[in-house]
Amino acid sequence: MRIAIFAPGSRGDIQPYLALGQGLMRAGHEIKLISNQTYASLVAPYGLEFHSLPLDMQATIEDGAMRKLLERGNAITTMVYFAKQFKAASKIMAEHALAASRGSELIIAGFSGIFIAMSVAEKLGIQFLQAYNVPLTSTGDFSGALVPRLPAGPLRSLSHFITRQAIWMAYAPADKIVRAETLGLKPFPGGGPWKRLRDEPILYGISPTVIPRPGKWSANSIFLTGYWFLDEPAEWKAPESIERFLASGAAPVYIGFGSMSNESPEETAKLVLEALELTGQRGVVFSGWGGLAAKDLPANVHMIESTPHSWLFPRMAAVVHHGGGGTTAAGYRAGVPSLIVPFHGDQAFWGLLTARHGVGPKPLPRKRLTAESLASSLTTAITDAGIKSRAAAFGQRIRSEDGVARAVEAIETISGNWRR
Repeated sequence: MRIAIFAPGSRGDIQPYLALGQGLMRAGHEIKLISNQTYASLVAPYGLEFHSLPLDMQATIEDGAMRKLLERGNAITTMVYFAKQFKAASKIMAEHALAASRGSELIIAGFSGIFIAMSVAEKLGIQFLQAYNVPLTSTGDFSGALVPRLPAGPLRSLSHFITRQAIWMAYAPADKIVRAETLGLKPFPGGGPWKRLRDEPILYGISPTVIPRPGKWSANSIFLTGYWFLDEPAEWKAPESIERFLASGAAPVYIGFGSMSNESPEETAKLVLEALELTGQRGVVFSGWGGLAAKDLPANVHMIESTPHSWLFPRMAAVVHHGGGGTTAAGYRAGVPSLIVPFHGDQAFWGLLTARHGVGPKPLPRKRLTAESLASSLTTAITDAGIKSRAAAFGQRIRSEDGVARAVEAIETISGNWRR
């Protein structure tokens, strides 16, 4: 089967779909991955055909206005800004998705590309499959990813509707540009296409260990497969500097906030170093948020560039990160305690789940992050015997799952049903 996977966005947006594409390719399918040009080098070692979008998501995230919004943690203002950026890029994205998807039999996309991919599939007359790593289907078992703290009751089911509508609102300003002006289609209804998608199959790249299947989710149309993990390429080798650092003492802690930028990166770097000094811990810090240079570091701290979490995290005593879905999954899989510092979006949802499962302390919101609060939470993560043992058992269960293989099987089942 010829399959196009549309995964624009940050590295966290593309990586699970790269793993899924690799699994489909191993099963004999022809795969084309469509994503931002900055990830061409990430995709190349895995052998998938890559169609490059002439966009740089990291430049948007590191923009001064975005830094301020992420630092303040206001989901609404951040989403409004994202909507403006998405609208500006939507015509280019739709044109490239259309050109790259011609000749395909199926288009797969998650929430970062769902509406454009759905529209392109409609234009080309081919099948579309929604595939997410954040839960969007209504249930009373847990709250929606953007409203994660609701108690049991009717509001929980409503919160999933709110989450879906928030995703639509971020896209809605681009709808006319994509559907009417670029693809020659009627715009989606004012509330978005969710009613149209309600009875369509859904793939969730989420572990049932982390989110047990709600009883009201249909087993015939909602597939909870397990995570889609991307392991480091076979030829990848860790830099000698990090190997030497790891061998020189006790397991360190990892601290990094992925693609999240800071309004004051120098201040963030300073408080991270102060927290490590207060705890007496060795640390591995991610260089991505700036304000820090290798020459500034004490002997017990090592800076890394982008390093596969599949290799790095199992070697840590604990991991501190922003709570993106993919990074959270990597921490779970490693079997080490996780401390989540949510900035916005679904990150608080994963932080609360981490604490509820007892595999990490309570999340520490970015707005409340100080050297002292980080040191205190980090000490809990490292010294609490219950957290450590639960994290190890959690990791063992997740490592026993093969989410990619189950997803490939589900896709083949779904496509077979469509043909009948």
